[in-house]
Amino acid sequence: MALINQETKELHCKIVYYGPALGGKTTNIRQVFKSTHDDQEKSDLIEFDMGTPERTRFFDFLPLNVGEIRGLKVRFHLYTVPGQVIYDASRRLILKNLDGIIFVADSQIDRMDENILSLQNLEKNLDLAGYNIRKIPLVVQYNKRDLPNSASIAELRAALNKYNSPDFEAEAEKGVGVMQSLNTLAKTIVATLKSGNV
Repeated sequence: MALINQETKELHCKIVYYGPALGGKTTNIRQVFKSTHDDQEKSDLIEFDMGTPERTRFFDFLPLNVGEIRGLKVRFHLYTVPGQVIYDASRRLILKNLDGIIFVADSQIDRMDENILSLQNLEKNLDLAGYNIRKIPLVVQYNKRDLPNSASIAELRAALNKYNSPDFEAEAEKGVGVMQSLNTLAKTIVATLKSGNV
């Protein structure tokens, strides 16, 4: 749910990176942070340490290429969720007031079950928060495409993209597919808000 800051004339939108543990959510957010390194309109990359390898990361930035909505600049807040199921309460908390999701799947064949469980968990947590996954802007990213044991795109789509969302192949470590995923989601969010849901 986008929030308006009248003082700064900004519309704040929340994007959450969701997916299985070690699937590439953090790598995505670091790549986005790095690619906006000279942007004066962004915060520091903040990390909430829970004493485990799975940490929540956050930063916000004001992209120049999405335009304005009713005279308001759009600022995006990017979050990652912990990938491990034991942190489900943290996942639910991070999903509050969201505007869009990038589901980051691990393309490796032996991670398919974890991808499916993570997607089911997303569906359940969105439902508990009062969201309809069919109405929330969603992008699916198939990460780690460079690994030799990757499932085919057809297999990944059949298992993970039942909502027919925009999807992208990615190699987040190299930055491949990272900004395309984010830009597509950002434009979808802006289009949704412009249609009257502000």
